[in-house]
Amino acid sequence: MNRQELFENILKKQSFLCVGLDTDIKKIPAHLLQEEDPIFAFNKAIIDATADLCIAYKPNLAFYECMGVKGWMAFEKTVNYIKDNYPDQLIIADAKRGDIGNTSAMYARCFFEDGRVDAVTVAPYMGEDSVTPFLGYDGKWVILLALTSNKGSHDFQLTADTEGERLFEKVLRKSQEWADADQMMYVVGATQGKAFEDIRKIVPDHFLLVPGVGAQGGSLEEVCKYGMNSQCGLIVNSSRGIIYADKTERFAEGARQAAADLQTQMAVLLKDIHS
Repeated sequence: MNRQELFENILKKQSFLCVGLDTDIKKIPAHLLQEEDPIFAFNKAIIDATADLCIAYKPNLAFYECMGVKGWMAFEKTVNYIKDNYPDQLIIADAKRGDIGNTSAMYARCFFEDGRVDAVTVAPYMGEDSVTPFLGYDGKWVILLALTSNKGSHDFQLTADTEGERLFEKVLRKSQEWADADQMMYVVGATQGKAFEDIRKIVPDHFLLVPGVGAQGGSLEEVCKYGMNSQCGLIVNSSRGIIYADKTERFAEGARQAAADLQTQMAVLLKDIHS
């Protein structure tokens, strides 16, 4: 899926919502534990309930890897189910990979050759040769960590050099030498607020994957005020706020309502770029 196709889907659905599939076996409704694959059963119900309201799904690999082979199988079935039934969805493997070049090449092969995902999150700390192996696949996206939503982001990402350039700004500037806005996105946490204004000065055209709306307290209105561009430029993720909105046997209905609430807000905010 290229950038224009992504933008067209946003306009069609009047949504830039990404549903995070952070599926915890200990949090899903108890009746699903009787299923052959409880994680996949939960994901399938969530996907069927929300697919018309969102433009992307983001399985977080930690929630699958912790279950070993069964978890990987649930992840693969989830990806295949989305691809086969909702092909207009962007699938993001939230894996936060990044290692020396030959190792990154294996991670890239895992997700882009053996897997069917469209994008993978990548850590930039080890530099160019740890990122470029992911960039060798046509039609696939690298989503580079820039300024994250967690409290610890202040430990390193906001530190400045002697000229006042902060580390996340250095990441944004340097990484543009490796790929353009047609192949690279950036993770920017919704809790960073007005920092989006500074980020847009450096990467005005790139899509930003924005976690932190909902359970982490980020403001959708603030994100859009400072981060939206002429092609929307935002993929806003909500995980816990949607998939665990209802913990009863009617969990899929609860997820749909939570997703619909966000989509309704997004439709209003999208009008601003065409008004």
